[in-house]
Amino acid sequence: MERPLLGQILLEHTSLTEAQLQEALDLQLEKHQKLGEILVRRLKYVQEEDIYRALSIQLQIPYVESLIGAEADEELINKIPINFAKKHEVFPIKKVDDEVIVATSNPLDTFALDDLGLLLGMKVVPNLAMPAEILDAINRAYGRRSEGAEEMMNHLEENLDEAALELTEPKDLLDVTDEAPIIRLVNSLLFQALKERASDIHIEPFESELSVRFRIDGVLYEVLKPPKAFQPSILSRVKVMAGMNIAEKRLPQDGRIRLKVAGRDIDSRISTVPTAFGERIVMRLLDRSSVLLGLNEIGLIDEQLRKVEKLIQRNNGIILVTGPTGCGKTTTLYGALSKINSSEINIITIEDPIEYQLNGIGQIQVNPKIDLTFANGLRSILRQDPDVILVGEIRDKETAEIAIHASLTGHLVFSTLHTNDAAGSITRLIDMGIEPFLVSSSLTAILAQRLVRQVCPACKERYAPGEDEARDLGLDGKSMRNRPIYRAKGCKECSQSGYKGRTGIFELLIVDDDIRTLITKGVDSASIKKKAISKKMRTLRDDGAQRVLKGTTTIEEILRVTQEEITDVVEEM
Repeated sequence: MERPLLGQILLEHTSLTEAQLQEALDLQLEKHQKLGEILVRRLKYVQEEDIYRALSIQLQIPYVESLIGAEADEELINKIPINFAKKHEVFPIKKVDDEVIVATSNPLDTFALDDLGLLLGMKVVPNLAMPAEILDAINRAYGRRSEGAEEMMNHLEENLDEAALELTEPKDLLDVTDEAPIIRLVNSLLFQALKERASDIHIEPFESELSVRFRIDGVLYEVLKPPKAFQPSILSRVKVMAGMNIAEKRLPQDGRIRLKVAGRDIDSRISTVPTAFGERIVMRLLDRSSVLLGLNEIGLIDEQLRKVEKLIQRNNGIILVTGPTGCGKTTTLYGALSKINSSEINIITIEDPIEYQLNGIGQIQVNPKIDLTFANGLRSILRQDPDVILVGEIRDKETAEIAIHASLTGHLVFSTLHTNDAAGSITRLIDMGIEPFLVSSSLTAILAQRLVRQVCPACKERYAPGEDEARDLGLDGKSMRNRPIYRAKGCKECSQSGYKGRTGIFELLIVDDDIRTLITKGVDSASIKKKAISKKMRTLRDDGAQRVLKGTTTIEEILRVTQEEITDVVEEM
């Protein structure tokens, strides 16, 4: 029986027209490319998935839409080298009697399937799947199989004296192969940190031990205590990877590592400082392949979200995002830029560092070594005919003055400050030496934010909070009626922490005429905050209480994150 033509199948099962198919066939004769490639990548008449579904019909091979949840037998995975699996895009789904059902992107590659059968020692039954699905499944399966740092340490300790003698001097690290124990240990640490969603790795030397801690969802957890003898080797290995001077141990250094882990593009910023017992290293991990979050995904809800979306459509003024380091300010600003980004406006940023690449937006990296500071870069940006400007951080009076000048001359300016709350940003600018009338005339809005841990959905436990606990957060019996209140418990899914993932809580202060009058008069931040609250501004604590009522987080977590604010409220009482 003759197979149906791919084009005919696409005509029957997709929106492809006869004219479009003929155009693709003409190009195929001219370019000598596959019909599917022309239709998907060149003409964009159909999706890649449409091609694979059509191939499934043509070849009469089952199509596997998703491999998520396909838990391959570890015995099968161990028989297939990862390089072979990735090169030929094959993944063993499951074993049925004496056969193995295998996902493949190219069932016509009989040589690869025959080799796979030899590796597994069983008959291979091909199923069709898209390459991206197969690659993700490979990364997940081989990621689970990878040796953890703790297990790696056990192997190292078997030959501790030998390894310590061999790998103590930094120069030896340059000559060792990829199978060297220290290299495998550092690689295992990086992999484990990413697997556990860590944002930072801390390697801290003490008098008689070395401590490794991961920061997960904003909290540090100790994960490993390598023997002190390995300290020079581990630290030197990290410095070699980061391109640092391994001989310099008296001065702080900064470096960067670009690597791929399980198919993910990771950018790691490295910082070293000398301490009494050796160099201390902190590695900030940034997943460059992660998807940028929209304003509705970072935690903004209800009226706050609508107000922010309206504010970022303005043509001028300054919008500040404030909060401590690591509270997600950059993510919020990137979300705002993504929302307004279009071919009709010119957006330029100056950052330190550039954390994500934004398509269609000009991004400048601060470089103090060549005097490219925020202030100097901002001056140059103003000569680039921008509509919207993002200044990574307002650190000094000079940068603040240029940003204000830009906002008063028809530019929308986004920036950040390190202050505890929204009203505190106003007094911070004035303390920098900016005239109050300039602050009041340029500021449009201030968004203070914090990141709170979300209660683990797998083990969260419903309970009735005590009166004192609820009162601290401004909750009463009426507001909690028929609302599920949860507390953290801990399970395998959340590494016994009781929390998994984070979301933002926000305090949006809109600078209206009343607030401008107070700024011009030079009143303190507490008075400005009281006025904003009287105009229905929701504070960080109030916003956190809303997340508790929605079942997103716990009272304990909100009290931990908004501790300063609660202290202020108690003092006022």
